[in-house]
Amino acid sequence: MTQTPKNIAIIGSGLVGSLLAIYLRKKGHSVTVFDRRPDIRTIKFSGRSINLAMSNRGWRSLQKVGLEKRIKEIAIPLDKRAMHVNEKPVYFQKYGKEGEAIWSISRGILNKKMIDLAEEAGTVFRFNEKVWDVNLPEAKIYTGETEKSEWKEYQYDLVFGCDGAFSRVRHKMQRRSRFDYSQDFIDVGYKELTIPANADGTHKLDKNSFHIWPRGKFMLIAMPNIDGSFTCTLFLPFEGEVSFESITTEDQARSFFRTYFPNVKKNIENLSQDFFKNPTSAMVTMKCYPWTYWDKVALVGDSAHAIVPFYGQGMNAGFEDIYVLNELMETHGDNWDAIFKEYQEERKPNADAIAELSYRNFVEMSSKTADPKFLLQKKIEKWFSSKHPDKWIPVYSRVTFSERPYAEALAIGDKQEDIMQEILKIPNISEEWETKEVEDKILELLEED
Repeated sequence: MTQTPKNIAIIGSGLVGSLLAIYLRKKGHSVTVFDRRPDIRTIKFSGRSINLAMSNRGWRSLQKVGLEKRIKEIAIPLDKRAMHVNEKPVYFQKYGKEGEAIWSISRGILNKKMIDLAEEAGTVFRFNEKVWDVNLPEAKIYTGETEKSEWKEYQYDLVFGCDGAFSRVRHKMQRRSRFDYSQDFIDVGYKELTIPANADGTHKLDKNSFHIWPRGKFMLIAMPNIDGSFTCTLFLPFEGEVSFESITTEDQARSFFRTYFPNVKKNIENLSQDFFKNPTSAMVTMKCYPWTYWDKVALVGDSAHAIVPFYGQGMNAGFEDIYVLNELMETHGDNWDAIFKEYQEERKPNADAIAELSYRNFVEMSSKTADPKFLLQKKIEKWFSSKHPDKWIPVYSRVTFSERPYAEALAIGDKQEDIMQEILKIPNISEEWETKEVEDKILELLEED
């Protein structure tokens, strides 16, 4: 169904704001994107990034507007985890079936590309222009140098808030009656580090793996870039015996990396310098409802549902918001009341589900991936799944290599976890897991529900 062209403002020029602008331009709307920050194409990226892991939901959203191939040119497929456990050789865990992979992309490179593509599509960007207030019923926004300076008023037909976890648009909506809002910080922060390329531009570690150094309450991850480097992220408690608070000198940083990450010793100088050069950032889960105001304003991406990054789904979930919005626009045409109502009703339960899954994956990645019981569980799941692919799809695959609802993945994953806890109670399970008895027991438990 076609739509009458509208004059639309998007607040935030990040990945979600830029892709939404492309979708809206393809529908014939006039689109202006406001951002308080300078144009990131003109500055060095900030050093507080975690590489993105594009998976099925993100690719589907890009494919819909013909951008999948152009973005794959700046991405690297990762088909497995590389686990770096001290005093053991590196071992690999395949993510899914043959051909299934997540794709590593530098956030800065992708964001610059998305802004270029949105401009190509006819979007107007207004950088260095901070939105201080939004008149929700009239879709008016107000920008200015400071909160107390003279403001400029802009009138639009619709306003989309794509301005992140600490959204100014949502802040205005929070003042309305019966608006639910919560934010939860975890006591672990993160810091961006870099492993540079070899002199010949090749990667120092396997370039088609997502590298994880699990260390219980903290961990290091590394994801490849197309220039041969790796963007690493150190997740570490803010306070405590081993924490950001406890590392105050470069000597202490070098000692920390030598002790806990001995197989990156060739890069210790670089990692230690990055440790003090780059900021320490916090991670938050943010939930709210409603996501829309009348037929005038809607929140999309992190402004509606910020999550911790441990499932690699933040961007994918935001892109999926846009895909769903587009489907509803095609169904309802100019009925923006219906579009916004169905959008928030469909997306809210799925946003809550991926928030829960993301938090659980932090626990899994940091502590369980080196636990023999957990590794046995994963072996049994993989073995059973290969024998009965129609009966057992791992929750990771349901989230990452599928477009089925996140809420469905969470519910099925909980049932599978209950079954596996029963299986692990079987005497001598570590020796006898590849048996007909175990297979039949799993089938029996699956039938019980």
